[in-house]
Formats: sequence, C-alpha cells, structure tokens
Amino acid sequence: MKTSALTIAGSDSGGGAGIQADLKTFAAHRVHGLSALAALTAQHTRGVTAVHVPDVAFLRAQVEACFDDFDIRAVKLGMLATAEVIDTVAQLFDANPGAPVVLDPVMVATSGAKLLADDALDAMRTRLLTRAAIATPNLPEAELLLGTRIDSVEAMQAAAQALRERGANAVLLKGGHLLGGGDVVDVFADAQGLHEIVHPRLALEAHGTGCTLASAIAARIALGDGLLDACVAASDYVHRALVGAYRPGRSEVVVLDHFGAAR
Repeated sequence: MKTSALTIAGSDSGGGAGIQADLKTFAAHRVHGLSALAALTAQHTRGVTAVHVPDVAFLRAQVEACFDDFDIRAVKLGMLATAEVIDTVAQLFDANPGAPVVLDPVMVATSGAKLLADDALDAMRTRLLTRAAIATPNLPEAELLLGTRIDSVEAMQAAAQALRERGANAVLLKGGHLLGGGDVVDVFADAQGLHEIVHPRLALEAHGTGCTLASAIAARIALGDGLLDACVAASDYVHRALVGAYRPGRSEVVVLDHFGAAR
C-alpha cells in the first residue's frame, strides 16, 4: 500500500497556498495526497477576497472517509477558521489516533487577511497544540499563541521552548519575519534541545511558503524521517522552491516551484 499523507486545511483558488500547495508538495515527494477541506477561500496573489467555512458534518465525513481506506502516515493541519472546526478536528484525532500531526497554526494570510475567528485562538492552544507532533508557527502566529513579543533569535529560542511547555511535542519556529541580516533563521526545539536551520534570505515576496513547509515536513515524516531530519529536508526543499519561484498573477508576489524543487 502506497504511503499517504492527509491535509486538513483551506483551499486557495489562486493555487499557490493551502490545500493546493499541500497536494503539490505531497506529489513532489511521491507521497499519495489526501485532503479534507476545512475552509474555502476566494484568493489570488494580491489577497483573500472571501472565505467560506463548510458545515463541520461535511468536514467530518471527508476525514472519516480518508481514515477508513488509507494508510495515513502523517496529517498536516492548516487553515481551521473557527473553534467549532478545531474542536471537530480534535475529536476526529481522538477517534483515529496514531498518525503524527504537523500543525501549521494559520491565523493571518501573508496579505494581512485574518483567517482565524477570535474565539478560535484558545481552542488552537488547548485542543490542537497539545496534539501536535510538531507545530510550525511563524513569528506573528507564535506571538499570538504566547501573548509575547518575539524580536530576536534568542527570543525565538525562548518562544519555541515556551510552545513546547504549552503542549507541543516539538516546534519549528519560522524566522522569516525577523528582519535584519542576510540569513533566515528557523529554530527547532524538541526534548533534546534547540537546533537552528539557516538559509540565505531571498529578495522575494512569496505566497504559500508556510503551507509548503508544513506539508513537506508531513511528507518526510510519512516517508520515515525523524522530526529534525524532516524539518531540515523540508526547509531545504522550500528554499529550492523559492529559488525557482515564478510569478503567475498580476502582482509581484511569486508562487513556489513545487515540482522543480524536487528534481
């Protein structure tokens, strides 16, 4: 039976992020991609123009259908817009334990559009963070989860450890929003300690990097990598995808080259 990974996330009608980026990433890693749509967005490279959240009964049916038939080795969580959706997903994990969960706590789009309801933040902290094999927040998301400012690599290290204390098994805190310097530093934290993953900063405004990184981690876990190895490989993959990025829309925002990065 071929290895499968499941993404539970929102769709991106522009094709650069969300479910679309996840499935391209799974395919690039030769992992069979499964998907359950937790939200639909009207979206392009310039921003999000509308959001629709399907009934949770339909979300439940999608996820149960996937677990009923496939050998799911990892689950990636993306845009889960409401507390009700988050609670439903948590219940589904209770009923279907075993697959490691990669939590990308999507809260705000790169364009600035808000993607998480006010009442969902606490549900994210209490219902999903504690179930995550690894959480992959960016700095604004980590600041919301912790209620604290993160403005240096040292603060990133402390924040990654604090998120572990909140219940995450491991954390990859993404440093792309930390301006200054020629490199992007991501901080990985697990029970063994801290590890920095460093890449040269590229002068690009990109769309879908967080989705792609989390789904690449899930794909590597599904293929048997440990968490740190999965994060290093996924980070390298995203960097290559950024180097080959292209501009499909009318804005200057680029979309990652998911398949070129795998070659």
